[in-house]
Amino acid sequence: MKHTLKYFFSISLLFSMLLVHAQETTKKDIVQIDEKAKTKPSPQQAKIDTLPKTDRYGLRVGVDLYKLTRGFYDKDYKGVEFTGDFRLTKKYYLAAELGFEDKTTDDDRLNSSATGTYIKGGFDYNTYQNWLDMENLITIGLRGGFSTFSQQLNSYKIYNPNPYWGEQPSIVSGEKYNGLTAAWLEVAAGVKAKVFNNIFVGFAVQLKLLVSNKEPGNFENLYIPGFNRTYDGNFGVGFNYTVSYFIPLYKKKVIVPEIVTPKK
Repeated sequence: MKHTLKYFFSISLLFSMLLVHAQETTKKDIVQIDEKAKTKPSPQQAKIDTLPKTDRYGLRVGVDLYKLTRGFYDKDYKGVEFTGDFRLTKKYYLAAELGFEDKTTDDDRLNSSATGTYIKGGFDYNTYQNWLDMENLITIGLRGGFSTFSQQLNSYKIYNPNPYWGEQPSIVSGEKYNGLTAAWLEVAAGVKAKVFNNIFVGFAVQLKLLVSNKEPGNFENLYIPGFNRTYDGNFGVGFNYTVSYFIPLYKKKVIVPEIVTPKK
């Protein structure tokens, strides 16, 4: 598990560096065009013209490959998450995630299984300055999440303050608690890059703050679907690696500068 996360984060870092480098190169090209536009043109110099460009607006839907494949190597986990975003303006996107998780957590004193669904909704802001036909995204966004789930207490150990004769064996329970809910806020940062026509791959990390948490009563929720591990507090982290398909619905025209070389 640790090696898999290390592999994902290494690829994520490399991916981000490549996109930032591409953005810096694009900005340098734009600056060179602006400098040429300020100088007095001569018959031997290029002239600045305008080129119409269209920005595509539509719906992007995808799936989290990390959650989908995690069950192959983690026998205590099953889950799936579907993602979607809709472009509202040049920079802002409506975003949402819908998922299901079944996770067994083995703690020092108890073993429990959380099963339930969750939904998250909010917006993303694209900080990447695309040029020409590029449609890549480097986003930062805000989400609100809500989960409804059940907890099953599989086994537990009674705390013994004087373990002279050793630890007592685990007690098998099997008691199930339904109707549990949780809500949280999260800040998400991510990258999406177009690899083929309308096909995007991306990754994102989330920092989460739990704002409400309905617990069974006799033990804490160690894992909440959509929020992940609680780590004995109100903070959590998340990660996804997605592949998505963009469905274009309409276009908007914009004007970009173009260098036109005069004929000799």
